[in-house]
Amino acid sequence: MLQTPRLTIRPLGVDDAPFILELVNEPAWLAHIGNKGIHSRDDAEGYIRNGPMRMYADRGFGLWAVDRDADRETIGICGLIKRDTLDDVDLGFAFLQRVWGNGYAHEAAVATVTYGTDVLKLARIVAITTRANRRSSDLLRKLGFRFERDVRLEENGDELELYAIGNDAIAAR
Repeated sequence: MLQTPRLTIRPLGVDDAPFILELVNEPAWLAHIGNKGIHSRDDAEGYIRNGPMRMYADRGFGLWAVDRDADRETIGICGLIKRDTLDDVDLGFAFLQRVWGNGYAHEAAVATVTYGTDVLKLARIVAITTRANRRSSDLLRKLGFRFERDVRLEENGDELELYAIGNDAIAAR
């Protein structure tokens, strides 16, 4: 578990299925991340078991729930992911649209990147986003990530922007 001044960042569990169901069906998620085919609580539980929980078991990290301490509401996800299609571990985040503009994504991402470098000893972390997702690319730049190149995670997949941050940039924050 990670703690920031306003947030608790913790592993996702199957009890988080209602939150995941809401998050992955928001217009911004569908536009920038894609339809994951999660349309029921059972689908959301499967997503949590086969995604984040499996990565926790395999890698010791994954996407975590972000809870707002003031009311204990789960408002987003943020964490580190190791995809087979990328050489480096990448930062992922998504928040409910109703909480955008409050700095929660930045706060959670700083804690997550710090965990990745200080605890996991990662020398480099990447992040990917769609070209149209300017909010995410702006946040990545604010965190010290720099655009490197366009990538495709699948041969016929969408072209994505890949950003990276190394220890030199992390130390300068």
